[in-house]
Amino acid sequence: MGKEEIAGVRRIHLLKVPLDILKEEDLEAVVKTLARRAEKQQIILLGFRDFMKSRRDPERRRMMKEAALILPTSKALIRGARFLKLGEPVRHMPFEFVIRFLGVLEKMNGTVYILGSRSRELNISSGNLRDSFPGLRIVGRHQGYFLPEREQDIVMAIKKATPALLLAGGGLKGNDLWLLRRKDSFHEGMYLWCRECFDIFCGKAKRLTRAQWDRGLYLIPGFFKNPLRLFGLLPRLYYNLLLLIYRIGKL
Repeated sequence: MGKEEIAGVRRIHLLKVPLDILKEEDLEAVVKTLARRAEKQQIILLGFRDFMKSRRDPERRRMMKEAALILPTSKALIRGARFLKLGEPVRHMPFEFVIRFLGVLEKMNGTVYILGSRSRELNISSGNLRDSFPGLRIVGRHQGYFLPEREQDIVMAIKKATPALLLAGGGLKGNDLWLLRRKDSFHEGMYLWCRECFDIFCGKAKRLTRAQWDRGLYLIPGFFKNPLRLFGLLPRLYYNLLLLIYRIGKL
């Protein structure tokens, strides 16, 4: 997994971290290709912080190596790829991507298992998904933040449901790494973790427009809640330095 080429997808390596170039117009065909594969396939929506972690964390590097699809969500990653002349990656908006992904699965009469969030929010999300995608079959659901002793039963329930897509959100220990660590126990299918999806599905968080997301307005509330996030500028300076070193090394 993660090695076989997919028509419509070009894999590059930015500072040794794999990224995929997927144009918006090719998304539907790529989702259909993945859905027809009898493989275990993790799809990653990669932001800047997790990108930087992937350079030093062996487990996250393994996840990137094995992933079927890795799509950048950060402007910094797009700029970096252009600076190193690796191509023109497309920046994908996570919630919008998930909506389009579910829309393609609906056309295929696909199935989904939803995992994450609190019980009340999960129930609302499930109902809203059924209303929005009536042709998409929800074959199971379970809240996140569960007790460790419940995990084996949850993993078994997911395996028995054999969903085309396991859509996961908040409340999983390790976030997207949780999917990697349990992958061997799952049935063939696609696995996708999206941090904010369930909050938007249940109305707990407001859906941003593409223009708001492009301007980075989603970052502002986080700075007010935790001003220490300003120290996040240091990894970006380091990232820019690495880009310059790599660029000079290739001249």
